Amino acid sequence: MSYFVTGATGFIGRYLVSRLLERKGTVHVLVRKDSQKKFDAVATKMGWDRKRVVVVEGDMTAARCGLAPAQVKALGGKVKHFFHLAAIYDMTAKAAEQKAANVEGTRNALDLAAAIGAGCFHHTSSIAAAGLYPGVFREDMFEEAEGLDDPYLATKHESEGLVRSEQRIKWRIYRPGMVVGHSKTGEIDKIDGPYYFFTLIKKLREMLPQWMPTLGIEGGRINIVPVDYVVDAMDHIAHKPKLDGHCFHLTDPEPMRVGEVLNTFARAGHAPEMTMRIDARMFAFVPGGIRSAVGNLPPVKRFIGMLLRDFKIPKETLKFITYPTRFDNREAERALRGSGIAVPPLESYAWRLWDYWERHLDPDLFIDRTLKGKVKGKVVVVTGGSSGIGLSTAQRVAEAGAITVIVARGEEELFKARDEMKKAGGKVFAYTADLADMADCDRLVARILEEHGHVDVLVNNAGRSIRRSIELSYDRFHDFERTMQLNYFGSLRLIMGFMPTMTHRRRGHIINISSIGVLANSPRFSAYVASKAALDAFSRCAQGELSGKGISFTTINMPLVKTPMIAPTKMYESVPTLTPDEAADLVIKGIIERPSRIATRLGIFASVINAVAPKAYEVVMNTAFELFPDSAAAKGDKKALKGEAAPSNEQIAFAALMRGVHW
Repeated sequence: MSYFVTGATGFIGRYLVSRLLERKGTVHVLVRKDSQKKFDAVATKMGWDRKRVVVVEGDMTAARCGLAPAQVKALGGKVKHFFHLAAIYDMTAKAAEQKAANVEGTRNALDLAAAIGAGCFHHTSSIAAAGLYPGVFREDMFEEAEGLDDPYLATKHESEGLVRSEQRIKWRIYRPGMVVGHSKTGEIDKIDGPYYFFTLIKKLREMLPQWMPTLGIEGGRINIVPVDYVVDAMDHIAHKPKLDGHCFHLTDPEPMRVGEVLNTFARAGHAPEMTMRIDARMFAFVPGGIRSAVGNLPPVKRFIGMLLRDFKIPKETLKFITYPTRFDNREAERALRGSGIAVPPLESYAWRLWDYWERHLDPDLFIDRTLKGKVKGKVVVVTGGSSGIGLSTAQRVAEAGAITVIVARGEEELFKARDEMKKAGGKVFAYTADLADMADCDRLVARILEEHGHVDVLVNNAGRSIRRSIELSYDRFHDFERTMQLNYFGSLRLIMGFMPTMTHRRRGHIINISSIGVLANSPRFSAYVASKAALDAFSRCAQGELSGKGISFTTINMPLVKTPMIAPTKMYESVPTLTPDEAADLVIKGIIERPSRIATRLGIFASVINAVAPKAYEVVMNTAFELFPDSAAAKGDKKALKGEAAPSNEQIAFAALMRGVHW
């Protein structure tokens, strides 16, 4: 017995060839000339006997699949079963491509099968041939299909119509449901169907604990079948006599609703489930014109588009959320009776699909998460780049191949840092500037733009901190002015200076080094926290205006870092702090991932508690205020500075509990 298979390297095709090789005979497979390497790889992976798998070079888009007359003659009368699987199974493909592959490809395959006198033409159609039929679609139904305005649905229907009208050879048609991975190995070939929602499920898992109930959508019933069931059923039915001219629904007789499917995969991925699900049909009472008008509103379209992009869900899939069709499969059940071939419950193998996706196909696996991939050849400006966090950050980006620009006031220390990074092979430039002086900020911006053309990443790291209680600040209003001048106005001046070229180029990234104190509202840091809070607020406002122009803002609520800035407060020598390198790790994370905010869990927790129970949080802050007195430096007592008492065990314990918070 001899077989001919188109689409043999496809997902269904490779498993079907393996199944046919378990029988006697030769399997001829149609392979394009430029797909020979792919075929070799699939054949090796599947362990095919190459003596029994014969490659036939051709092209589905050409007449008789591109076979020469000699090839047709050689195959004449030898092929008993012609399996046609080659097609585009992608709702997002262009209409012309789908027409050429699905319709013209089927026409060419039929012509070839007739030319070589094949015993039976086995056409792999799809439940998509039913369109969006509202109700039960039987295996003997075809012309009744509705909602075929979508190219994918239309071409599947039209290609099946060609087979049904074929008079030259016998035929059988198979309509699989939505084919997913292998139920026993979990293998998946590409992301489509329910896998489009895996990124959303993963993000929910990252944001929320598994036990937390969430709100979701119910939707229509979606028919899912694993590839091994489809192949087993096709192989069995193809070799069973007296079934020519019939169509078989290879579907799940008890399909699950969309919400149930998503919850099944949520359990498989250890993500929170949609406890309360809104049935999308509830919105059917709203006239279609009104739904369309609301959906076309610019804000609504942009918001939906943003969500779909973030979760990597094609908009074409949304129409299947309320899928209206159920499939009667009595013909297939009758043909499979006694074979032991049945659709396994999704719950029994969903975890295998999830595991395979997460290990091999998760889009996040293919994102370049290296610093080099983000900054190589790009202009990165780091203020306060001669020491501490700024120096550690600059060293990392210079090593990764960035055109690194470091800025600081002190010339000697700045140039020393530049020269050391150059010796290490970095492309580094150093500019002195007093960022508390707006004229100096403008001069700096003009020079950098003149010499480098643009800035890709600006790290606003330079800053000033003052630890002093309000009672000691009555006659020190300049403390508030100078922290605001550098921490807010200086950073803002640079942002406003570099922003025009960023918006013109439609790309740019601003990273502002803020403080955990903004989240924790640390006492004795009112001047410092207020200046950082102002920059945080500006960034949040700017995001709303500029995100659509390719500009990203990242605020890093940095915990306490052991730098020269905290040296005057001797108590910090005995409390937990980050090293400059550890702090630079947060900046590098910001450059790579571009999140809106980076903060420690303690910082976020403090912010939440303050919002939920402000009075209770006030008591905690006041306790800390009383526990940690003003330093000798804050009091201006130079004599007491040298003999400042070591922190008590109580202070150290409290600081360790509230790790990283300024006290």
